[in-house]
Parts: sequence; structure tokens; C-alpha cells
Amino acid sequence: MGAAQSVSEKSIHEFTVKDARGKDVELSNYKGKVLLIVNVASKCGFTDSNYTQLTELYNKYKDKGLEILAFPCNQFLKQEPGTSEDAEKFACTRYKAEYPIFQKVRVNGPDTAPVYKFLKANKSGFLGSRIKWNFTKFLVDKDGQVIERYGTSTAPLAIEDDIKKALGEV
Repeated sequence: MGAAQSVSEKSIHEFTVKDARGKDVELSNYKGKVLLIVNVASKCGFTDSNYTQLTELYNKYKDKGLEILAFPCNQFLKQEPGTSEDAEKFACTRYKAEYPIFQKVRVNGPDTAPVYKFLKANKSGFLGSRIKWNFTKFLVDKDGQVIERYGTSTAPLAIEDDIKKALGEV
């Protein structure tokens, strides 16, 4: 059942998502930026290392064209139990996240958020398109095309070279 769903969109920039307060955000606002899109959770064993490293990457590359888009998700052992605003407050207070934290989404199943259908259709993982756990990361180029997908166990700092390459620094 992990087959990739077909999507008509050709770029991540064609999507509109909701911020933590429910306001529409057009991803076309990020044209020309390299995006690291991550499904996050506040109660996961990978939370501390991922949020710490995401903040470090963001602070290092935000002025060079990197944007991190964090989507809280409660699908994996209910590890993001609060509201979207709770998730945003947690990330911004505890980990000094300055990048956007969006509304909670589903990344698998019949109610998968359209942006995640697109991401999964463009880069499947080790065992198909299904997202296995929190902190799955997608690297998207300046034109809105998915470059690579990284599993939970790939630390954000481990993909720094790929980010630099996408930014045109290598």
C-alpha cells in the first residue's frame, strides 16, 4: 500500500499550506530558496538532535538562501500531541527556531497533506514512498524540485554538503 500517489503539481511552489495559526502560506513565496522540509515532533527520541541541528543549519545558511519548513506530525506514536501553536511555541522557545513551523499534517494515509503527496511522489524512500517516522527530510532546489530524501536517522548536519551544493556553494 506504499505506492506513490500521482500528483499533478510540477513544483513545490504550486502549494498553499497553513501556518501554525491556520493562515494560508503560498509556497511560491520561497521561489529561489533551497528548502529543507521536515516532519517534526516534540516527544520523539530524535527531537533534541534534529531541532538543535536544524537551528544550527538555519542560522548558518539562512542568509545564503536556505529555508527550513517544519510540519508537525502526530502520526508516529502520537509524539506531537498538542496543537500546531503548541508545536511552534516548543520549537521557537526551546530550540530558538526562527524558521516557519506550519500546521500539523498527516504524512501518510488517505488524509496525507497534498504537499507530502508531492514530496513522496517525487522521492520515495528505502521501502517505498511511505514515511517511516518523524524527522524525515526532503531537500528541494530553488526551482521547487525535490533533490533528495533523508530518513530519520540522517542527522541534519550530515546533509550540509548537499545543502551547500544546492545553494551553489560547491
